[in-house]
Amino acid sequence: MNGEQESANALVISYLALRRVIGILGTLLPFLLFFGALIIFGTGIQDSISAYYHTDMGDVLVGVLFAMGFFLLSYRGYKPVDNKFGNLGFVFALGVALFPTPPESPSRLDVFIGYAHFAFAGLFFLTLIYFSLCLFTKTHPNRPPTPMKLKRNRVYWACGYTMLLCIVLIVVFYVLPAGVRSIIAAHSPVFWLEAIAIVAFGISWLTKGEALLRDEA
Repeated sequence: MNGEQESANALVISYLALRRVIGILGTLLPFLLFFGALIIFGTGIQDSISAYYHTDMGDVLVGVLFAMGFFLLSYRGYKPVDNKFGNLGFVFALGVALFPTPPESPSRLDVFIGYAHFAFAGLFFLTLIYFSLCLFTKTHPNRPPTPMKLKRNRVYWACGYTMLLCIVLIVVFYVLPAGVRSIIAAHSPVFWLEAIAIVAFGISWLTKGEALLRDEA
């Protein structure tokens, strides 16, 4: 194996490892927040993933978002558009971290920051959905997809549409009449929907990193 081949192989391995790290961070985040807050600090389930910012697990949430953001910034796909969406994911992830969701008794500034938080969070999820549905499902134009690639595409579609459904249901929850919303809110639906969406995102990236359904050669 010559030097160029070794360099190319190392580059492929580093890209796969990068995707796996992003997938692991996404998959673990809801569990880290929920069990960390419950076991270490005795804090119960919050209304949303973002609400953990105002608990003792806030630093963990911000740290994971920053890590995911910088990993997305380092991501390089096959085409420039892939890189652009990685850069957008970086901006949106940092936006979610730097503009937290409002506390229980918000000031006017908190409310304004909260609007920015929701905007960044929505754009972040839309970027992740685009990765799963539009970028990860692409196949090399000069090579037919392998059987494993076809299986991976099904995973990408399932994860992408799961994330999209979760976001739609969250929006539906917030536009429900106040009385109905208050009854449902007792079960923390936004937290569970966000957790499902984030785990789906993680599975999608783990699959892209070939930690799941890897080609034999």
